[in-house]
Amino acid sequence: MPSASEPIRGLGDLVKAKGVPPVEKWNPPFCGDIPMRISADGLWHYMNSPIGRQPLAKLFSSILRLDDDGQYYLVTPVEKCGIKVDDAPFCAVRMRVEGDGTTQVLYLETSMEDEVAVGLDHPLRFANEAGTGGLKPYVLVRRNLEALVSRALFYDFVALGKVEGEWFGLWSSGQFFPMQKAADVQF
Repeated sequence: MPSASEPIRGLGDLVKAKGVPPVEKWNPPFCGDIPMRISADGLWHYMNSPIGRQPLAKLFSSILRLDDDGQYYLVTPVEKCGIKVDDAPFCAVRMRVEGDGTTQVLYLETSMEDEVAVGLDHPLRFANEAGTGGLKPYVLVRRNLEALVSRALFYDFVALGKVEGEWFGLWSSGQFFPMQKAADVQF
């Protein structure tokens, strides 16, 4: 098991690489959990301290994987280390809208600077928030990793929302993403 002061083996080679590595193809041995956590607001923490260097957090985010066991891991070709994620590993913090109505496209950017066009490859989903009954929107960023959409963007979603049949939701890339029954929305 790696210690808190030990670097993640194989990380140095990844620094030189461009783009997101193919972590889904790697099957290194599990080396234990490390004291790293992603809080619900998308901030990365190491040993309970925020990681202040954005390039380092971005590097870690590029080797993040969610496995079938429901656990999150940082994966290199030579080792796999478990980390804790409070909600979703990313947070969508910016939005750009092109077009309108059924032809509009919503582009969401995460705090790790991933940008996705909401659509079939990057769908939105809306979950019920435990304890409040409110909605929590998520967007698929890559592989099976999602971003929680920030509250400010959620308000923008509501402003852009349309009623289609019995549903209130959003259009993007020719797809309708229902948020909730139109009868339950107070206009």
